[in-house]
Amino acid sequence: MTPEHAPSPASPPPSQGMSRLNPAALPVADAARVLTRLGGKPVNEEMLRADIDAGAPTNGDGTLNLVHYAAWLVKEMGARGD
Repeated sequence: MTPEHAPSPASPPPSQGMSRLNPAALPVADAARVLTRLGGKPVNEEMLRADIDAGAPTNGDGTLNLVHYAAWLVKEMGARGD
């Protein structure tokens, strides 16, 4: 079997105490960290809480769905004419 046809190695199991992030249900603090890493600009909990207070959607448990949040941001930018 050639290397390009060899099976992929199995992913190591997550370390104990480490959970996978669910982009459909992130606590606000985790969402801030993810958005900071992905966006290149600092995002903090206070910024997200201000957006939530302004109408950004949250799940019933207070977590953020990043896709719904991004859609809300785009809608808000359109309303402002950005």
